[in-house]
Amino acid sequence: MIKLPEAVLDFMTVFKKHKFQIYVVGGAVRDLLLNKIVTNWDFATDAEPEEILKLFPDGYYNNQFGTVGVTQEFEDKKLIFEVTTFRKEGEYKDFRHPQQLKWAKTLEEDLARRDFTINAIAYDGKKLIDPYDGQKDLKKKTIVAVGNPNTRFQEDALRILRAVRFASELGFMIDGKTRVSIQKNCQLIINISWERIRDEFLKILTGDFPAEGVIFLKNTGILSLILPEVDVCFTIPQKSPKRHHIYDVGTHSVMALKNCPSKDSITRFATLIHDIGKATTFRRDDKTRLITFYNHEVVSTKQAEKIADRFKLSNKQKEKLVRLVQFHQFTVSEIQTDKAVRRFIRNVGKEYLNDIIDLRFGDRIGSGTRPTSWRFDLFRKRLVEVQKEPFKISDLKIDGNDVMKILKFKPGPKVGEILKELFNQVAEKKLKNERKLLLKEIERLGN
Repeated sequence: MIKLPEAVLDFMTVFKKHKFQIYVVGGAVRDLLLNKIVTNWDFATDAEPEEILKLFPDGYYNNQFGTVGVTQEFEDKKLIFEVTTFRKEGEYKDFRHPQQLKWAKTLEEDLARRDFTINAIAYDGKKLIDPYDGQKDLKKKTIVAVGNPNTRFQEDALRILRAVRFASELGFMIDGKTRVSIQKNCQLIINISWERIRDEFLKILTGDFPAEGVIFLKNTGILSLILPEVDVCFTIPQKSPKRHHIYDVGTHSVMALKNCPSKDSITRFATLIHDIGKATTFRRDDKTRLITFYNHEVVSTKQAEKIADRFKLSNKQKEKLVRLVQFHQFTVSEIQTDKAVRRFIRNVGKEYLNDIIDLRFGDRIGSGTRPTSWRFDLFRKRLVEVQKEPFKISDLKIDGNDVMKILKFKPGPKVGEILKELFNQVAEKKLKNERKLLLKEIERLGN
């Protein structure tokens, strides 16, 4: 028996006292049955929006889909419970939204409009209502469309991506008929906004099985529509003399994604697309059979910028994606100077260092090599050590005011020159970044 939190039971009791039906539905029931933490509580009721607002005057209703949001105290925090009136939908004409919204009389009518059987289960606190055997599909770990899959995907083409997302998040397979229908209807995805595609795709990447999700996108034709730059990489070989790669570029990219330790969606996105420039820079010598990809990281960076714009990433997300792709081909050597390591840190940015290390970790395994090496381990230690030194003039323990006070200078270029000289000495470890020592050096430089 599923045990609901007291806050949820109390919320449902308000409806029942006023003779309304109320059920927990959708992902909440699915996650409860899978013993997962529920992050979104959705309910279905026969009460219409105006009646719900009478029960909860502080609720809000500002959409066309019959959903009322009610803020509730839940486990020492405030959470929004979303309550939707039973509905049945009219004809779809834009492959996303029903043209007309109609209230339904029964819960069964409401469940019939849902996407997949595992999301078409309701719970009233005592009994599960499961007209499409969603519990059986949960046990079988299978994604199955409710009713006719062609109808479901032609109603709302975003469900094509949602199917892959659920499979990626849960580690489920997709039912044969549902899979065939996805492949048949994949072109409908072009009717969906890039913002919605982005949201589902990033969820695929952050699931527990992102590599399997991308492969499914490829095998059903979806990848060629949303990320053709990655799709074409599966036709680009890498095996050749003097190269350590054992996979084609596409498979390598997916294997890198599979082994990327980061859970961050943009880091995983960068890991997937870091080598896409190889598709256009591919060259093979007819005599030696040697394959090269000269300047592929430059091409990959330009493509990453276009992909970020296409997926409507935020400026911050774009910056991170592009920078990780741009500098993924960094050199790891025991003879690198501290100056070279500092330059690498400046290029990547301190906030993205762990991300680019995670990308390289996945990249190595995805190439068929060991996850690390003594040089790689040494480089990571040096990243920590070098960051203890100042990176910019403002990190010095003195500033321009000290220079002007000691040397009786007025504001001007000469002050900047002194500061730059001090910084260079500290960066080259000729002088420690200690205030007393720096003040003495200012006096010496003034003489």
